[in-house]
Amino acid sequence: MALDEAPPFWWEKPNWQAWLISPLGYLWGRAAAHRMASTAGESVSVPVICVGNFIVGGGGKTPTAIALAKHARKLKLIPGILSRGYGGAVTETTLVKPGEHNAHDVGDEPLLHAAHAKTVVSSDRVNGARLLIAQGCDVIIMDDGFQNPSLAKDFSLVAVDAKRGVGNGFTMPAGPMRVPLREQILHADSALVIGSGEAGDTIIRKLARSGKPVFHARMNVIGKTRWAKQEVIAFAGIADPEKFYTSLSEVGVKVIERQSFGDHHVYNEEECKELIATAKKKKLSLVTTEKDHIRLIGSGPAQTRLAKAAQAIAVELVFEDPATLDRIFEVAIRNCERRNLEKKSKPIAIQPQDPQ
Repeated sequence: MALDEAPPFWWEKPNWQAWLISPLGYLWGRAAAHRMASTAGESVSVPVICVGNFIVGGGGKTPTAIALAKHARKLKLIPGILSRGYGGAVTETTLVKPGEHNAHDVGDEPLLHAAHAKTVVSSDRVNGARLLIAQGCDVIIMDDGFQNPSLAKDFSLVAVDAKRGVGNGFTMPAGPMRVPLREQILHADSALVIGSGEAGDTIIRKLARSGKPVFHARMNVIGKTRWAKQEVIAFAGIADPEKFYTSLSEVGVKVIERQSFGDHHVYNEEECKELIATAKKKKLSLVTTEKDHIRLIGSGPAQTRLAKAAQAIAVELVFEDPATLDRIFEVAIRNCERRNLEKKSKPIAIQPQDPQ
């Protein structure tokens, strides 16, 4: 189920709708938990750091992956980002080339990643990882794939939006959980709570009981002073548009009008023309997210015009404790070394010879 189809009750306290569908969620959760726990991931030679969510939809995975890629370069590593390319048309394992591919080809998030590191889209995580290694990458950062067991992970970091948390706590289709929370926590190395909110506090308590470390971070609007006091029409097709509008208000932007669309929304010609015309008529600026902006570029004449008319608001993830990133890489590298040693020391099975 795509998030733009997600019913509002997913993000409310459990009500009769959630309880009515909960038997289906129970069955889904049992099957998903079994798959997550029973499949042994294939091992590759470099550290694999996975950034995931407990729930479907956005929770800060993309800026977290970018922050990890930037820090990898500070550590003199060559990062590669692995994505499944949600919304993209390519079906084969593909190295993203920003000048050649657009969001229709590979999805919006991989294009953002490609500005910071070599990026591969692939539904086959193992093939994608191998292509990144062939490209010279010595650490792999997975954007999503926490619940996918096909590739062995050396560190699994689960991003949690502090305001949304895990919604009503039910598993799809009764709620936004991909797998029951208890099972997911078993496979997580730590959680990254982004922002502040009561929902985040609930997750922190659950993780604390499990003994898993919890890190904290916040989203920061880049160049915030240049946006102050601007009167704008803000539009967004992301998992939680309200979070974008709130970020604008917090840096002094006057959001006069807002237009919200579903996650990974593909803007049509009429929508683009209407946004441009409304901004011109009301003498307002157009602003949107980086994801929406990059999704518009190269998608058609009207979309390109809207991309030129709108300003993209860039955000970055700021960790509460700067040492967090060092800790993540240290653990991932150590786990990778241990994994490779175990692989080398594994005895080779000798097949019996047929008697002559």
